[in-house]
Amino acid sequence: MTALLSGTASTAQGVGPLLRAWRERRRVSQLELALRADSSARHISFVETGRSRPSEEMVLRLAEHLDVPVRERNALLLAAGYAPHYPETPLDDPALDALREGMERLIRGYEPYPALVVDATYHVLAANRGIMMLMDGVPEHLLEPPLNAMRLTLHPEGLAPRIRNLREWRGHLLAQMERQIALHRSEPLRALYEEVAAYPVPDTAGGAEPDEPVPYFALPMQVEHEGRTLSFISSISTFNTPMDVTVAELAIETLLPADPATVKYLQTLLS
Repeated sequence: MTALLSGTASTAQGVGPLLRAWRERRRVSQLELALRADSSARHISFVETGRSRPSEEMVLRLAEHLDVPVRERNALLLAAGYAPHYPETPLDDPALDALREGMERLIRGYEPYPALVVDATYHVLAANRGIMMLMDGVPEHLLEPPLNAMRLTLHPEGLAPRIRNLREWRGHLLAQMERQIALHRSEPLRALYEEVAAYPVPDTAGGAEPDEPVPYFALPMQVEHEGRTLSFISSISTFNTPMDVTVAELAIETLLPADPATVKYLQTLLS
């Protein structure tokens, strides 16, 4: 994991060790990778040991078959002596106007159910009225830009005291971040993980059962709002085959009501 966490140092050691680290992380043999990439195990071995310099096309092909994140594909190209292939366009750039407006329409259309757009470090880029409803009563210092979804959820002054099954939901979120840290070479994400993992868990947090048991099909977030317990199932969507680093790291999270009572309450509240 160390080889995948230090950007400049990793790039300086050449593309071979980086490719080997990704291959090992994916638990793919040299032969299997060679078959996928229409190459030979001997050539893959030579690339990994630095005896052969891969072409730009080969770097991209190997990265694709290893499911390397777009940002890290650029790092592989740089380590091999090539220019980055994928741009990183700021979200407020006019070139992304249509994308940004489309995402905003999407989350507005999801109302009254909560939905938001986050980046790779969970900064909130857009949110609908359903999300803002859940934020009622959160202290102003947590609502100052840039909003961070993980911080808002797990901070002891944020949503954490209201989440009835906080221990389970917190465990789910931390495990999700751990998987992302293993995949992405991101010091900001690691710093955020260390921050939120260190937040104290209220003594009242536990695995409270709902008043009327519901056969949930996935772990719900059960959160108190004005004396009622609302239950949501989280779903996260990303873009297929993104060609831009910014777009590749966007995620749309939607909270689907997990029981009829939550549906009825939200429709009444935001109608």
